[in-house]
Amino acid sequence: MTTTTTPTPPTPPTPPTPPMPPAVPEPGPVLSARRRWTVLAVCALSMFLVGVDTTIVNVGLPAIGRGLGVGTHGLEWAVDAYTVVLAGLLIASGALADRFGRRRVFRCGLVLFGLASLGCALAPSLGLLVAARAVQGVGASMLSPVALAIVMNAMPDRRERARAIGVWASVFGLSMAAGPVVGGVLIAAFGWRSVFWINAPVIVAALVLVAVFVPESRGRARRLDLPGQVLLTAALCVCVGVLIEGPRIGWTSAPALACYAAGVLLAAAFVRVELRRTEPLMDLGLFRRPPFAAAALGAVALFAALNAALLLNTLYLQNARGWTPLAAGTATLPMALGATLCAPWSGAMVARSGPRRPLVLAGGFTAAGGLCLTGLGPDTSVLLLLLSYLLIGTGFGFANAPITNTAVGGLPAARVGVAGAITSTARQAGSAVGIAVAGGLVAGAGPAGLAGATRPGWLFVTACGLSLFVVARASGARAPEGTASEDKASEAKAPAA
Repeated sequence: MTTTTTPTPPTPPTPPTPPMPPAVPEPGPVLSARRRWTVLAVCALSMFLVGVDTTIVNVGLPAIGRGLGVGTHGLEWAVDAYTVVLAGLLIASGALADRFGRRRVFRCGLVLFGLASLGCALAPSLGLLVAARAVQGVGASMLSPVALAIVMNAMPDRRERARAIGVWASVFGLSMAAGPVVGGVLIAAFGWRSVFWINAPVIVAALVLVAVFVPESRGRARRLDLPGQVLLTAALCVCVGVLIEGPRIGWTSAPALACYAAGVLLAAAFVRVELRRTEPLMDLGLFRRPPFAAAALGAVALFAALNAALLLNTLYLQNARGWTPLAAGTATLPMALGATLCAPWSGAMVARSGPRRPLVLAGGFTAAGGLCLTGLGPDTSVLLLLLSYLLIGTGFGFANAPITNTAVGGLPAARVGVAGAITSTARQAGSAVGIAVAGGLVAGAGPAGLAGATRPGWLFVTACGLSLFVVARASGARAPEGTASEDKASEAKAPAA
């Protein structure tokens, strides 16, 4: 008897095991409303510290110069060493916080900022003061973007986030405008070194509050773009350096021409490196969006105008008219008032009708404030000075919220953080440019000729205000073809938050 054997069907190949998706940080515990707003208050305190230190030194420059025996030219570095380093490291510090923990990096930033502040207060020479200010900028870069990320992580509700951003913008605007007032009071009472000593108790209080109230959080870990970071910082240093040193070495001298060439080469190398990296420091594709490119330009112009106005005010009132630091700082109170009152109003206008109207108002007020002082003389009316500062502060208050909205509006969640970081970098770069331009214009002027030397600076402030009209026009422009699909692809590649 023949037995028929049924052939065994071949075993299908085992499908390959799909790769595990990247680990996504687990969301932290839901915080109570009181705890969430306490986190905002603690982070806003650090933001206030960063903003104040951007402008508080301005009013003390004449006193610092007398104390250290240096002139206006050297003192510009004491201001710009802080802002250039801060601008260059903002994005990298945000990436470090996402990788190693935001609270951890935030606390490291507070400690570094505090130690550098003590170094500034004890500096016996300009060189050591500039070095300590640069370290202060490193610490500040760990506070600004990281604090905002902590706040956004603590507030999952969109409406609550919008309110928190409004408070954040108001605190930042107030800090920038209030710096000269606070500095004037401190210098009058305790001398110029007190503008740095005052940071110590604030830092200690912030460290305690962070340890008690702020939870740890992380974001998507990104690779650090060291070549891009080095090239960006070097390009900023060269550009600001030539603006500061230009009046001394000559704009057409061999060293100046070498700086121009170096700046161009560094910028070109930065663009080339960033376009070839899978995770670049800056997403240069964002600049293909006219609204974003205009918003970055507007951020530079706005902060250049504010810092140029503050420096010109300080040097004119103290060196040409003999005012005390307290009086010169108090004169900027209308600027702080305008910024404080108009920032929340601007945020409401953006929410109701979009960014164009507040941007137009910002450009008009800032340009008008600059025009008021284009004929500045030794005996110009104090009322005209106060009116100019009020107009510039009002323009500053109206501009911050719509610039941020224009930069990030319409972007997917995967690109909003990078866009915000680039805009923050543009703000600090503008601060450095404003100080360099204003200082370069008046560096060689004596008390008798100082008023006339400031006039081109006020024209510069006017031009910065007029440039905000370009931002307003671009705020409603459509992105070029292909950008929307790129955004969708970028959002699809990003892991869920």
